[in-house]
Amino acid sequence: MPLMRQILLRVGLTALTVVLAASTSVAEPLRIPLDAGWAIQSSASVKLHGEAISRPGFQTQGWHAASVPGTIVGALVESGRYPDPYTAMNLRAIPGTTYPIGEQFALLPMPSDSPYSVSWWYRREFDLPAATRDRAIWLNLNGINYRANIWVNGVRIATSDGVAGAFRRYEFDITRVARRSATNALAVEVFAPAPRDLAITWVDWNPTPPDKNMGLWGDAYVRDSGPAALRHPHVITRLDVPSLDVAHLTVTAEVWNATDSPVNATVRGAIEALRFSQPVALAPRERKTVRFSPADTPQLNVQRPRLWWPYRMGEQQQYSLSIAVDVNGTESDRADVRFGINEFTSELTAKGHRLFRVNGKPILIRGGGWASDMLLRPKSPARLEAEFRYVKEMGLNTIRTEGKLETDAFYDLADREGILIMPGWCCCDQWELWDKWDAQNYAVGPASLRDQLLRLRNHPSIFVWLNGSDKPPIAPIEQRYLDIERELEWSRPTLSSAAEAPGPVSGPSGVKMRGPYDYVPPSYWLTDTGHGGAFGFSPEIGPGAAVPPIESLTRMLPPDHLWPIDEVWNFHAGGGQFKDIKVFTSAVEGRYGKADGVVDFARKAQALAYEAERAMFEGYARNKYTSTGVIQWMLNNAWPSMIWHLYDYYLRPGGGYYGTKKACEPLHVQYSYDDRSVVVVNDTPAEVKGLKVTATVLGLDLAQRFTREASIDISADGVGRVFDIPAIAGLTTTYFVRLALHDSGGRLVSRNFYWLSTQDDELDWQKTEWYYTPTKRHADLTALAQLPETTLSVSPPADGAGTTAIRVTVANTGRALAFQVHLELIDPATGAEILPVYWDDNYFELLPGEERGISVSTTRTTVRPRVTAEAWNSAPAR
Repeated sequence: MPLMRQILLRVGLTALTVVLAASTSVAEPLRIPLDAGWAIQSSASVKLHGEAISRPGFQTQGWHAASVPGTIVGALVESGRYPDPYTAMNLRAIPGTTYPIGEQFALLPMPSDSPYSVSWWYRREFDLPAATRDRAIWLNLNGINYRANIWVNGVRIATSDGVAGAFRRYEFDITRVARRSATNALAVEVFAPAPRDLAITWVDWNPTPPDKNMGLWGDAYVRDSGPAALRHPHVITRLDVPSLDVAHLTVTAEVWNATDSPVNATVRGAIEALRFSQPVALAPRERKTVRFSPADTPQLNVQRPRLWWPYRMGEQQQYSLSIAVDVNGTESDRADVRFGINEFTSELTAKGHRLFRVNGKPILIRGGGWASDMLLRPKSPARLEAEFRYVKEMGLNTIRTEGKLETDAFYDLADREGILIMPGWCCCDQWELWDKWDAQNYAVGPASLRDQLLRLRNHPSIFVWLNGSDKPPIAPIEQRYLDIERELEWSRPTLSSAAEAPGPVSGPSGVKMRGPYDYVPPSYWLTDTGHGGAFGFSPEIGPGAAVPPIESLTRMLPPDHLWPIDEVWNFHAGGGQFKDIKVFTSAVEGRYGKADGVVDFARKAQALAYEAERAMFEGYARNKYTSTGVIQWMLNNAWPSMIWHLYDYYLRPGGGYYGTKKACEPLHVQYSYDDRSVVVVNDTPAEVKGLKVTATVLGLDLAQRFTREASIDISADGVGRVFDIPAIAGLTTTYFVRLALHDSGGRLVSRNFYWLSTQDDELDWQKTEWYYTPTKRHADLTALAQLPETTLSVSPPADGAGTTAIRVTVANTGRALAFQVHLELIDPATGAEILPVYWDDNYFELLPGEERGISVSTTRTTVRPRVTAEAWNSAPAR
């Protein structure tokens, strides 16, 4: 046996022996979730001090029930004290909601007569078992907005001077005040953020609740440990690139001495069959980081590792680290964490654009911006699952979380599903008003970064951290951020901001923030060369408003405000520049003609959103890797909204969703608005040979004016230009381009349908603003409103009590084009659409006599769901 193998074997056996012999007694760690059972009340109604409120047995008659995570207004809404703030203008009826509509409340002072200008109390009791008698007790509060005084059993353990910061995560040693074998009481006096606090803001996305989201918005729990506590285990992974044959792991963890005496401990860890350990000596109350590196722990050089890849690039393999600390042969504390073996890097291309790589492979980032719930109510597991499935169904691979740092369940799900996460700080409030930072901001900002990175750094889905959003931090703050990132061994890239201004310390960001955020026509993305067009990396960008389908409009708006568009519609738009949807409405009318009512407007809005979103994602795909990333602003909404989403608050996918889904197919054929080229995009890691492309041009009367076929081979992650469609004389003003892509076996793998005009969109480039480029003249698609009527038929879905996946056949039984065929899955018991819903395709076309088989699935079960189909120019078919 070679000498090195003998040494490695002996080291491994020795470590294994030490680990197995180290712990002779194991105490199950305690964890008491503090989620339900809270009571809240305004300090204006409670004249007693925290010492009394936090004593066991204190009576809370007349208080309001609450749960954690949550906010004050969220709890009051949940209890029925206020009407549903998500519909109509009910939010304005909640006391304290007096700030001007469309203004950013985060930057304004709390009105003196607001119920939330005073502090509010959270109170809860919990029991500690007798088994905790000789153990340390820790209280964890992982999200307080914004300041708090904290009391346990009549003793104040923290003051609002030290407990400040919405993104801080607090852990308090309450060993001395805890009551074993008895009831304990916890009282938290919470204060809302002030304009100069580093708090939670909604910018111009949606209104802000009147309490400014004050409350315990993160999870809360009590846990115990022995004399040594284990915190923040971390696994850093590095790969041999490009072979990927070996992964080099580094494991670190903090060990805390919870006593006033010295402690000698042993830290031991296991990753599947790998075992390792080392002793650690701690002075009284000392905190020390232990480290296992691949140099001193050779078994952490993992041969043939199972890698974690983003969605569509490979599997999402994960490992478990089990790590414990023993004192005197007894397990004192332990932790289990999941991690993935991968490596993210980034570089500047020759043109200065930021390009990301995962495990050495380039990746085109395609995603959307995330919104938490407006009242910071935690999303249920089922809802999170649905939203992540929507992301994957659309073919996206990334979610950006700007200043909305989600629950652990969110990041765990991203790890499992292979969706990349792009977290960072928010724009447009104190987080970026550097010249107005005071001493507390300088303390809270870096401390918030530290707390969040400690939480996030094991997640394989997180590929970058943004230290700013719309502008980079000033030099002293950026340097402090970078120091913390190095200290915590943050192994992902960081960006100074989502804008192109260079960081004063870190240099070029390689990304751009040039808009648009409001409507631009489909041709914009391939013709613009200086703003938001399909080049470089755009971390927030999009074609503007997103009016939901009619079923959602009738749910969010009262009947007397459905039509015409009025102040209630605009209340559900955004803030600032986006406080109405005039630009979007002008585009709907300019392209498709004036709407004759809300149903017609909603229908035209879906067609507009479909072609707008499809064009943006297709443009960035065609130009990869001249284009390196695009984040649609936004993915979802915090409440029912008229702007910025790919599916609406009710989880109803509309035209923008299906346009995105079409553009981001794994193998995709597309038309180029700039040069009429037909292009095939491969979004898979495998080469594909023997593809056949067919392009057909049809007049409005469906007369064929051009057709051509060609074959092409496409490299892995490649793009291939097939041929150009020539200029055709005598076309009708509105005409169609139909594309089909078949594989070598003749199977249809992609189809695409464009409605175009001989009157091109004309953009007013000289009047470009930060948020959009105006359109001088819209493409004329008004003839679509006069399409001859046709008829549809739908085959009934197979009988299926408990069925969650069915297939239907939709046929055009008439003599005219069926345009924008929209399918819905209906619950016969309620007559409502079943949501969430996952269709193969939707808002598609059918030629006369044509039929298509379409699959649909849902997580809900019902007996014999009904399918309806309706085109622009057909009656509903059932």
